[in-house]
Amino acid sequence: MRGGLSRTVAVLSAAGLLAVSACGNSDDGGSGDSAASKDVTVFTWWADGGEKAGLDGLVSTFGTECKDFKFVNSAVAGGAGANAKQVLANDLSSGNPPSTFQAHAGAELGDYIKAGQVDDVSGLYKEFGLDKAFPQSLIDNLTVDGKIYSIPANVHRANVVWANPAVLKKANIDGTTAPATVDAWIADMDKLKAAGVKAPLAISKGFAQEMLVEAVLLAELGADKFTGLWKNETDWAGADVTAALDKYKKLLSYTNSDREAIDWPDALGYVNKGQAGYTLMGDWVAAQQLADKVPDSAYTYWPAPGTAGNFQYLADSFTQPTGGKNPDGAKCWLKVVGSAEGQKAFNTKKGSIPARSDAQPSDYPKYQQAAMADWAKDKIVPSCAHGAACSLGQNNDILSAISQFSGSQDVAKLQSALGAAMKTS
Repeated sequence: MRGGLSRTVAVLSAAGLLAVSACGNSDDGGSGDSAASKDVTVFTWWADGGEKAGLDGLVSTFGTECKDFKFVNSAVAGGAGANAKQVLANDLSSGNPPSTFQAHAGAELGDYIKAGQVDDVSGLYKEFGLDKAFPQSLIDNLTVDGKIYSIPANVHRANVVWANPAVLKKANIDGTTAPATVDAWIADMDKLKAAGVKAPLAISKGFAQEMLVEAVLLAELGADKFTGLWKNETDWAGADVTAALDKYKKLLSYTNSDREAIDWPDALGYVNKGQAGYTLMGDWVAAQQLADKVPDSAYTYWPAPGTAGNFQYLADSFTQPTGGKNPDGAKCWLKVVGSAEGQKAFNTKKGSIPARSDAQPSDYPKYQQAAMADWAKDKIVPSCAHGAACSLGQNNDILSAISQFSGSQDVAKLQSALGAAMKTS
């Protein structure tokens, strides 16, 4: 999430390159071109907080395992990669791909595959032993027409609510247990309002609102019908979808008035400061809380109301771009990304869990241990907001519809736009 997902601290021009961790030797001699040939330009949106700490962990492992190459950071800041994806699209269309780039695993990669911009890395799965290290269910989700086009560094969970137990206590709400349904959650919002909490549910712009829509749809439709929405097997025009979107509209009435002006760390800040009771956001929040030194006792978390037993997943992955710079260096980066050492160095800091099945829960902080246990037993469902369920084009149309709804509050228009996005994009 994201999953790679950070505070927006730069605009598109922030795509400057920062070279770090130079090391190793080259067979090409000592010219300037030789130095450049060692560069492995890694394009991500991990520029701040826990995700930057996770990237630093990968870079450290890369420096140890890939001494013949030099990591070059090509990160572009912005929540969910909103800025980075536009910069990347420009680079790819102009024939200037990086050595490797971050993308959400799943349907989001379909746009790059159709455009012929990423190479098949299935052979690396066998070479690196990832066909045995990754769970088959994940490999199945990554496979497109018998081929795999990325290597995941992690698994994130999207359907998580983070709460301030002290705020909830003021309204006589038990923060240790999630409300069983969206309706029960709404009833708790009313209690918070009555207790003087102006905005019981803190939320931010863009993908954060999309995540809340998804959580409500998952809760109201159930896992199978929810997954069917992204496969055109569930009718977007159905009465059950209408009822779910009506409840989403009700939830928005409990949110902060500046929701279109802030990013997710700011919404989280409202919860931490006691100005809100809840926020819904992916489990990269766990790393942010650690980075901000927020004590465990100051917050609690549980699956979004009505979604217990479902793990809405997304995965940050890395590709081998077609015609990318330094393919040998990119291959070494991909090996580190999938390795036990690389995944441990990355995920212990980012708040996500490893994609590998052989990871030891005891190596991870409290939240990740719980998430690893749920990943092993829960029903796995995808997230459109983070690329597992829909393409970039579809998601852009969905984001536009949700942003318009934030102002118009027209459920019928939103429902129609969501269905159209999945059929025409």
